[in-house]
Amino acid sequence: MKRLFVAGCLMMACLGVMAQRTTQNLNEHWTFRFGYEFDKKAGIEVNLPHTWNAQDGAAGNLYYHRGIGNYTKKVMIPSEWKERRVFIRFEGANNIAHLFVNGRIVGEHRGGYTAFTYDLSDRLNYGEENELWVRVNNSEQLDIIPLVGDFNIWGGIYRDVYFVVTDKACISPLDYSSDGVYIRQTNVSEKKADVAVKTLLSNSGDTPRHLTLHTTVKDGDKVIAEDSKKVELPAHEAQMELTQQVTIRRPHLWNGTEDPFMYQTIVRVMENGMAIDEISQPLGLRYYRFDANEGFFLNGKHLKLQGVCRHQDRAGIGNALHREHHEEDARLMVEMGVNSLRGSHYPHAHYFYDLMDRYGIVTWAEIPFVGPGGYADKGFVDTEALKANVRQQLHELIRQNGNHPSICVWGLFNELKSQGDNPVEFIRELNDIAHAEDATRPTTAASNQYPDDMNLVTDEIAFNRYDGWYGDTPNTLAEFLDAFHREHPDCKVGISEYGAGASVFQQQDSLTQSVPTSRWHPENWQTWYHIANWKIIRERPFVWGSYIWNMFDFGAANRTEGDRNGINDKGLVTQDRKTCKDAYYFYQANWSRNPMVYIEGRRNIERRHAHTQVMVFSNMEQVSLMVNGKEISTQKPDDYRICTFQVDLQQGRNILSVKASNADGTLREDSVEWMLMN
Repeated sequence: MKRLFVAGCLMMACLGVMAQRTTQNLNEHWTFRFGYEFDKKAGIEVNLPHTWNAQDGAAGNLYYHRGIGNYTKKVMIPSEWKERRVFIRFEGANNIAHLFVNGRIVGEHRGGYTAFTYDLSDRLNYGEENELWVRVNNSEQLDIIPLVGDFNIWGGIYRDVYFVVTDKACISPLDYSSDGVYIRQTNVSEKKADVAVKTLLSNSGDTPRHLTLHTTVKDGDKVIAEDSKKVELPAHEAQMELTQQVTIRRPHLWNGTEDPFMYQTIVRVMENGMAIDEISQPLGLRYYRFDANEGFFLNGKHLKLQGVCRHQDRAGIGNALHREHHEEDARLMVEMGVNSLRGSHYPHAHYFYDLMDRYGIVTWAEIPFVGPGGYADKGFVDTEALKANVRQQLHELIRQNGNHPSICVWGLFNELKSQGDNPVEFIRELNDIAHAEDATRPTTAASNQYPDDMNLVTDEIAFNRYDGWYGDTPNTLAEFLDAFHREHPDCKVGISEYGAGASVFQQQDSLTQSVPTSRWHPENWQTWYHIANWKIIRERPFVWGSYIWNMFDFGAANRTEGDRNGINDKGLVTQDRKTCKDAYYFYQANWSRNPMVYIEGRRNIERRHAHTQVMVFSNMEQVSLMVNGKEISTQKPDDYRICTFQVDLQQGRNILSVKASNADGTLREDSVEWMLMN
């Protein structure tokens, strides 16, 4: 009897496990061939994430392949899944994807940067091998954004793919491919926070289900708040919406990089005391506001948003990033002292937003509604087909990512122009959609047009400025900001892009302004540019945030400048992530609290002038410089964390070393070797 009892318990436990949702990663062992290859034997085996442009898209080839790529995979479907529900989820395929199962079309997704999900339950042959076939198309289309862009439109299934297997009654993953749980926080303060949790339930079965929806907010293992609601879920119910309210007293707030604390919200669907489905979501409670005169405030305290823009590609792999690549990018940002991100110019991977939550980086997430900037063509065509796609991608952005506490603004466009088909009325429509989707977050946009009515639609506005790179000097940035603030005193203004190109292989002793379209992008001009621009931005408290273009060098096939084709080299870090440029350390000295010291110009090894200037970046109390073992002087860094020394080099080899110290005994050192040439 005891054995029967134990066996029965084990069976019940197995049934309980089977009732919960499970996932099966589908990244491995796909066969890939281009659309023009009809021979079945032409395919090669690839693993996802994958892009077919990893090589030609990174070589400065204007004609990198933009067309159709075919992905096929055979997968065994267990017999027991027949009594379950089987979904397939694609995290991203650029930019049109048609899915076929066993040769039959399942659906089409139009948009390269958001997830899409299909219910395959009635399409599969259970207990047999099934074929998945995905036709992905990254060709230019006039009815899918982005229409243009100064970045590569990489083709392929470049994010993860997996099965999600659930009970026939489940939390629906089919609402714009969201998780089916929407968390909105209101009335947040140090005293309490009210949280609304909306859950979408679905039942594909032939009988109604009597369920309990149980929502719990937990701090580790401790239950902070909970709510239960009984529901009868009808048979063949595509989607039933239920909202639960919970209040958290004296909440521990998500406080940016200082304290990115998060609760967990767990939503369980219960039947007869057993969980048949479950979703866990982060809950970072915070309140914030933008002020036209004083900038951004998080949890009642002023916070200067010191940000970077990021493109998601890197050398050798294009945009087919793995988790470790996202983690390295986030680590480099954190080490520099970044506290805000602009995810340009499209929704980034869900895992990267998870990292932004975890590190406390205030995030601007946007749709790929991108204009031509300084180039030809258009970013907006006034057709219903295009507008429908923009609306779809905005819904997807917000519904898929709205639970991330790091995301504080929704971006609606970048560098559109009002000449010809004027997008202003449509931007107003998008602004209304964003507010209807999420009343808790403001909208913003990145403009390079002034004056223009499109600048006055979103809740905040920011400008892409390159004063001192594309002509002019940084002084024109100061003039622009002061004039805009004077003419629009109620507008909340930021800087969405500013930057300059630099090659770590191109060095010069003198400081001369670069020609952007030339082959000569010396590193020291980028450094000087950033020092001058940051001074202007920092001195203006009404600028709510600024975003360096760009954190990393990235692929742009149209570029023929700097040390090689196909690269936009405005990054503070090289595309392979192996070298941080000098400007990176200027910001690290100004933005990071971790003690550091760095000698600027370290790669300018061959020197032509015996009497030269040595610039050192440090956030420590005092810095001492030695040249060839002789102490030159000790200085306190200025307000911008810079020490400037005048030295005389000897002919041939010179060793320069610095020691930076704090009163508590903390010590940091750096050194370089320079050669004084004849």
